[in-house]
Amino acid sequence: MKKKKIAISACLLGEKCRYDATDNKNVKLLAKLENCELVPFCPEDHAFGSPRPTMDLIQTKEGQKAISNGTGADLSDPIKQYATVFFDKHSDIDLFIGKDRSPSCGVCSARLYDKEKNLINTKEAGLMAKEAKIRGIRSFDAEVFICPETML
Repeated sequence: MKKKKIAISACLLGEKCRYDATDNKNVKLLAKLENCELVPFCPEDHAFGSPRPTMDLIQTKEGQKAISNGTGADLSDPIKQYATVFFDKHSDIDLFIGKDRSPSCGVCSARLYDKEKNLINTKEAGLMAKEAKIRGIRSFDAEVFICPETML
């Protein structure tokens, strides 16, 4: 029997790839996934390294953008490019598990702000999670593991 192939935020596996060079290791989640093939990802660490300034998901006239809180730069393109390459390389992913509230990986919990940093919504998908959903990959936030309103 083929193991399920799961794309999972690398920080959940214990990789120190968060913005502050720490991890979000989730032992309970990993125990549930012990019979699966886990494929780690982290678009932010890949593109910008760790540690790095935080970023927020901002609604602009051109759409949602990942904006650096340190420089104000638009960081969206490297994240989107990473996501495209990742999913093209791993076209047989069965499930996507993202780090909740991440502007890259949050599936239904990313915070969306306007340009003045007023909170608009707390149930957005991050940029990489959006790509997973566009490709029809079942996707969940790690904390809840089930998010019915985002099921495809």
